Amino acid sequence: MATNTPTRSTNTIKNAEEARDELRTALTAVGVKLPTLSLDAASVSGDIARPLVTLGRCTPEVARRLAAVLRTCST
Repeated sequence: MATNTPTRSTNTIKNAEEARDELRTALTAVGVKLPTLSLDAASVSGDIARPLVTLGRCTPEVARRLAAVLRTCST
């Protein structure tokens, strides 16, 4: 009996990659670059992928820029 697990996992990972890329594009548009924005390797491995987008590490200046951009969106 064949299963769809590899295809489903591939589609799930592709969806997560697209979400990561959308976030990168949106952040770049407002002058924020998270250099380690990626998919969490552990979350895409195994039989059933449950990918997580890792925002990663950034400098305090980038953190402040991101906070400023978020504040403008909340007002």
